[in-house]
Amino acid sequence: MLLFLKKGMLRVGVPIFVLAILWFSFIFYRMAQVERSAVPQPADVAIVLGAAVHGDQPSPALAERLEKAFELYQQKYIKSIIVSGGIGKGKEHSEADVMSTYLIKKGVPASSIYLESKAVNTLENLSFSQKIMQENGYHTALIVSHNYHLMRAMEMANVLAMDAHPVGTDSASIYIPYYRVKEGFAYTKWTYHKLLVLPAQEKAKGNK
Repeated sequence: MLLFLKKGMLRVGVPIFVLAILWFSFIFYRMAQVERSAVPQPADVAIVLGAAVHGDQPSPALAERLEKAFELYQQKYIKSIIVSGGIGKGKEHSEADVMSTYLIKKGVPASSIYLESKAVNTLENLSFSQKIMQENGYHTALIVSHNYHLMRAMEMANVLAMDAHPVGTDSASIYIPYYRVKEGFAYTKWTYHKLLVLPAQEKAKGNK
């Protein structure tokens, strides 16, 4: 009986393992494709996707994203910046507030910075930032984040019908292989959401 169970588990487990390897290989391949295309180009605004903050200071990883946005501003690819991120659990300051303060200290005028301080995930970062763009007559955006994050962010931007282009940054502050694997699971969750949850939500809206 035990031998039968072991053989059954192998018959089921091996195909699942192979599929998982193929799936994550596809994800990492697509990540690399998007990273190669993430060359700065002129746009109306840059959207900086939030990350952790430490008190009233950006984490080293978030500072890297902000430095990339500042570089884009200095090089005149964009004239305005949307900083997007809400208040994390146990935090006193929103990511957007911290990011805005950082950029102002770098020399970006406060009038050129828009704060989106409600988002708690990447889809909300983009959706809420899109509303700010629409309210201010902006049509094109550069999405600024770490390289490993760009593929999922761009898929979300496409679902939202945003005219967006990715711009990534490398990192000297986080262990990238770990975050690539973590992002692989996040992308898997997003794929489920995109294929099953979003269509069901649209169908429900249509039936009202």
